[in-house]
Amino acid sequence: MFSFVNGLEYKYNLNDRKFRTAFEFLKRNDLEKIEPGSINLEDGVRANILEYNSKAWEDSTWETHDKYFDIQYIVSGVEYMGVCNRDDLTDVKVPYNTGKDITLYNNPVVYGKILLRAGDFALLGPEDGHKPSVSVTESIPMRKIVLKVPV
Repeated sequence: MFSFVNGLEYKYNLNDRKFRTAFEFLKRNDLEKIEPGSINLEDGVRANILEYNSKAWEDSTWETHDKYFDIQYIVSGVEYMGVCNRDDLTDVKVPYNTGKDITLYNNPVVYGKILLRAGDFALLGPEDGHKPSVSVTESIPMRKIVLKVPV
């Protein structure tokens, strides 16, 4: 498993009950069978079950969240995720949407990429910009669970 953590261990208690709730959900043995949609869990945690086709780098968008951590867990498929420090995202594409807790951005100058395969996850805090769902070579069907954990 992979976890992208940018100083989060110092600012947040990753042993907090809300994180345990999220990771307990990922231990279920039926993750491939749960219908796509949203499931409200305890402690304000929400599991979004997604099915989609990965997309080209230029068709994916950088994003940040203010009120929630993202734990993006790959159930099946493989994708790249762009990652950067939020401070490097200066070109706002779509201003903050309070209801969806998201700001969208154009490409930053400085960023990296991580490769996520089935069983991998990325833990992204409010300080982390990310560009999910990017194809590795060609568009493929993906199944992902995005756990939204309140800050």
